[in-house]
Amino acid sequence: MCGIIGYTGGKQASPILIKGLERLEYRGYDSSGIAVLDGTNIGIIKTRGKVEALKKKTDGGNKPHGTVGIGHTRWATHGVPSDVNSHPHLSQDGRFAVVHNGIIENYAEIKSDLESKGVVFASDTDSEVIAQLAAYLYNGNMTDTVRAVCERLVGSYAVGIISTEAPDTVYAMRKDNPLVIGLGKNENFIASDIAAALEHTHEFVQLGDGEFARLTSHTATFFDRDGNRIEKTPYSIDWDISRAEKAGYPHFMLKEIYEQPRAITDTVRPRIKGNEIVLDKIVLDAHNVNSIDKIDIIGCGSAYHAGIVGKSFIEKYCRIRVNCVLASEYIYSDPITDNRTLTIIISQSGETADTLAALKLAKKSGSHTVAVVNVLESAIAREADDVLYTHAGPEIAVATTKGYTTQVAALYLIGLKMARIKHNISEDRYKSLLRKITELPEKVQHILDDTSKIKTFAEKYSSHKCVFFIGRGTDYAASLEGALKLKEISYIHAEAYAAGELKHGTISLIEKGTITIAIVTQSALQQKMLSNIKAVQSRYGSVLAIATPKTSDVGEFCDGMFVMPECDDDLSPVLTAVALQLFAYYVAADRGCDIDKPRNLAKSVTVE
Repeated sequence: MCGIIGYTGGKQASPILIKGLERLEYRGYDSSGIAVLDGTNIGIIKTRGKVEALKKKTDGGNKPHGTVGIGHTRWATHGVPSDVNSHPHLSQDGRFAVVHNGIIENYAEIKSDLESKGVVFASDTDSEVIAQLAAYLYNGNMTDTVRAVCERLVGSYAVGIISTEAPDTVYAMRKDNPLVIGLGKNENFIASDIAAALEHTHEFVQLGDGEFARLTSHTATFFDRDGNRIEKTPYSIDWDISRAEKAGYPHFMLKEIYEQPRAITDTVRPRIKGNEIVLDKIVLDAHNVNSIDKIDIIGCGSAYHAGIVGKSFIEKYCRIRVNCVLASEYIYSDPITDNRTLTIIISQSGETADTLAALKLAKKSGSHTVAVVNVLESAIAREADDVLYTHAGPEIAVATTKGYTTQVAALYLIGLKMARIKHNISEDRYKSLLRKITELPEKVQHILDDTSKIKTFAEKYSSHKCVFFIGRGTDYAASLEGALKLKEISYIHAEAYAAGELKHGTISLIEKGTITIAIVTQSALQQKMLSNIKAVQSRYGSVLAIATPKTSDVGEFCDGMFVMPECDDDLSPVLTAVALQLFAYYVAADRGCDIDKPRNLAKSVTVE
């Protein structure tokens, strides 16, 4: 959601902050601002609207002057989008400036207490209480003051602070919200996402919950929640900044769609050693696999849809009961879990608030947890017992593409390894699936090599106001993800239904001109799907089919059809996802939508 960048060094801070905020625009925001310390005073410029408006107000980043500063892109929670509610927030006496991601749950209590002592607030936000509280608690020692502020706050936060009391220093503190420290040469950074600082350094430190940091241009000092100094080990990011830029594509989403052959390869091939699957440091052997009674797969949005595909695959080949649960429902459902439950947590960012809460609850209940995430050293990756990184690379567009397909690929590897351990799959089928998984990137590339037919369908149907997606088995899971992609970026009402449920009510919504996308990749269910297609057409609806060479006979009864490369039925959701991503993208492009930053959505959802 909101974005944070902070800088201390020998260069002018404003242009660095503005550039960092531009790299954070994908997170979703409604206003932006920067605060820069010139050694004596804090200059603040902020505005409702896009970073481009902020650039104009700062004369292209040429003001305010100073070599220490913090910046922010805000996604409104407390207080409407406005100049005054934008971050950074300044204390009444002008000594402290603060940027904040998250929600301060006890802000009303703190605000009331400070107002009773004569403090006057300028905004309607919960975040301003941090700046005012820091000024009130300041005792001559900035480190003690920051720790005291942390002790008073209840909720989730990633916070950057600058103060005239420490004119060469940026302070950072964190609880349940992402915040990294970038370590440069004679300069240091704070950021809510490594992309904001990747142009300047590849060395990062992840703050843990309750920890805070003090940064100058030459030093980075870390503290635990009690104010004790702690040592942190930096990690290196091998992403080149060009991987976080468009590289000539009109949108990040299209670039990331085309990066999927590489991303799936990076997820799969390093884990396959001959005929063995090696899941990094995750220990899956006969003892612990055979002790599992059930598996819970937990995620939100597309990660949840990946989990539904994983559920089908794992149940089929491992013969273990699998529940796929929305994280936001899991944490309030009093889940039945114990040490005989394996919990697989899925998140692209590794910072999703509901998913992180679900992970902590599962661990508290005694379950062993495995995280499938993309972002190195993210909160979920650090909290889980084991982690399997997808290695998709930076994903900037809000609507996930390569993040989703690499999650599915990772779940295939987990399921296939467990199936072999449990002897529930023949050696021939195991080797066949292993080989076919490694062939997925080539098949995805085949789709990407000629998108003309998908683009034609998209342009034909882009003016419609409602689209239904239907499928059976894993095609239903693919339908869910396809509908989500279309509604996210094109704003067309899109709904996915298990095709067999048409007769239980959905068919009443089909009328002349209604578009239904029928996914038909499961050979055993082809005839059932054909009956559903005919039922739609008998109500004068139009049907567009997504099929494979084995199921392409359904095209005779459809208004249009896209035939994907030949693929094993169990692995087809990856190819279907790519085709439907392209369809959604071209529909949104034809409608002139803001594809990378769809309205009201954010990349990393760090609040409940």
